[in-house]
Amino acid sequence: MDVESVRDYCLSLPLATEDFPFDETILAFRVLGKIFAMIDLEDTEWFVLKCNPDYAVELRDRYPEIKGAWHMNKKYWNQLSLSGMLTDRFVESLIRHSYAEVVKKFPRRLKQENAVILAVE
Repeated sequence: MDVESVRDYCLSLPLATEDFPFDETILAFRVLGKIFAMIDLEDTEWFVLKCNPDYAVELRDRYPEIKGAWHMNKKYWNQLSLSGMLTDRFVESLIRHSYAEVVKKFPRRLKQENAVILAVE
């Protein structure tokens, strides 16, 4: 999966937006203001996603292309090598997982107000 495909997929998710919160090269994808994914446009080999802590460890043990994210809390964030052997479908499933991890932390009121929009399969 290339950076444009990642960007397009992230932005296809309900209420997803993009911005540059840290500098002019780190592109972040958010849902209702909360980051669920990031990529450095100067080094597009690595893509950072939020993850359930237990699943994060399982993924790192199983796939050499997945590691704890550099400069992030490694309990919750993984980095994926986009130049590795991970299939596009699998990367998309990890993006959806990251998005869902962020959404599930929203207050009940916010989830109820956006229930139909935030539903991701």
